[in-house]
Amino acid sequence: MTRWGKRPTDVADRAGPPYRVPPPVARDLVVWPDAFGTRFMVHVDVEEEFDWSRPFDPADRATSAMRAFPAAHRRFVDRGVPLTSFVDHPVVSDPASVDILAATLADGRSAIGAQLHGWVTPPFAEASPGDGYAGNLPRALEAAKIASLTDALTTAFGAAPLIFRSGRYGIGPDTIDLLAARGYRIDSTIRARYDYRGDGGPDFRAVGSAAYRAGPLVELPFTTMFAGLMRHRGAGLYDALGAIPRARGVFARAGLLQRVSLTPEDMPIRDALQAVDAAVESGLRLLVFSFHSPSLEPGHTPYVRDARDLARFWRWWDVMLDRLDALGIAPTGLAEVIDASAV
Repeated sequence: MTRWGKRPTDVADRAGPPYRVPPPVARDLVVWPDAFGTRFMVHVDVEEEFDWSRPFDPADRATSAMRAFPAAHRRFVDRGVPLTSFVDHPVVSDPASVDILAATLADGRSAIGAQLHGWVTPPFAEASPGDGYAGNLPRALEAAKIASLTDALTTAFGAAPLIFRSGRYGIGPDTIDLLAARGYRIDSTIRARYDYRGDGGPDFRAVGSAAYRAGPLVELPFTTMFAGLMRHRGAGLYDALGAIPRARGVFARAGLLQRVSLTPEDMPIRDALQAVDAAVESGLRLLVFSFHSPSLEPGHTPYVRDARDLARFWRWWDVMLDRLDALGIAPTGLAEVIDASAV
């Protein structure tokens, strides 16, 4: 296994059966107002640095990559793009990082949300620090961790966060109810069309990229589309190919079918542009992009290992933002999305 290989599965992650997120019914889909048009959001998982190939460690709380955040924020704001920052416990516990993030709110559209990394968020129970998916925790412990993180963010930024993400897409059967009890309005944990059962996580294969109402909250899935000549056969064909060794890779290389999330991290720009075209073709009204804050500085993630990778990261954004502008897809911020989804 390379240093940046797949993270080992923790025993605690396998404690219960995988959670299969049910697909929304038609009446639960968000109907965006005509004035909203087609828009996009940029989400940032603002988190500590850690070795992605090693077991989770509650002592991993370094936040040195945050020094790159102000310049990155300026680059996005110069293009009119607000950032929605999903901040976890190590970051909100660091005064310098809090000052950096507080400054981003001065643009009037960027926002602070919560990101729960269970292994570094108190309270800690004997088996909990290594839990990779917070939704697998006992309800009371997941609730306590959500409360701890929410209270820390409220104290640091003077307002309670309204949008939440469970790290590693770790939603569970209790998560939505627990968030509603704390006043959250939006969850954005789901990575559409992905399946983490092999690592003890949830199954999102039945969930597409459209925003929908999940009880009292709105769910904003991380946008994933199928690209390629056979994209209209989508999830059914992709699942079938998964049963055949290397079939998905063959179909992707042949330009027939590929699953693409809207992120510069391990998603080539050519594929991502095809995914945007597929999203527009399907009538998707809100596109959700995402990346991890440690990718803003080389050496902290498998996606940005050196200066060349970082330059590629920023070229990806330049090309993508140009395409979105050409398509008339405007950037939007959290407050605008909350207002539009409440109609």
